[in-house]
Amino acid sequence: MPQPPPAIDQATPTTAPPAPPTALSLEERLTFINAAMSVRLDEAKVAYEVNTAHIPTEPVDLADVVTVPLTPTLQPPPASYPTPVAALLQRAHHRLLTGGWCSGALVDEDGARCMLGAIRAEARGDSGLEADAAAVLLDAIRRKFGDVDSVPSFNDAHGSSRVPIRMVDQAAGLADARGL
Repeated sequence: MPQPPPAIDQATPTTAPPAPPTALSLEERLTFINAAMSVRLDEAKVAYEVNTAHIPTEPVDLADVVTVPLTPTLQPPPASYPTPVAALLQRAHHRLLTGGWCSGALVDEDGARCMLGAIRAEARGDSGLEADAAAVLLDAIRRKFGDVDSVPSFNDAHGSSRVPIRMVDQAAGLADARGL
């Protein structure tokens, strides 16, 4: 009698069961969290740019942000512009730096001057030169700030010297560019 073929044992599995998951190390978990946070921050950045794209912004003038210590009394006055109005405005700028700036008066009790007071002091009695310098200064102010009534009203509208002194310097450059 022939022998039957050997029976296949169905109880033994042919593949090994999956190994239990191993715990991630701390560094592996931190790497995954870092990647997930980077994705979330990138999404937040895009969302912020989309949400604020319609908001009008005014450019920041670095002269308002970047400040350096000034020791104007130790510095010699800069080389003078060759034109008379530009040279007058440059001297007025230097006077404001060294002697101080004030608002509400041409000259205060400490000797500090407003923009027009510095121009008047440096004009040394030449009313035509003083008027030309004040006109150029008003034009420079209006170019930057729009409709301004006068140099004294602009000067008195500021609580610190930074903007008025900078405008006198810019007016000197404008007068030089115009050949005045």
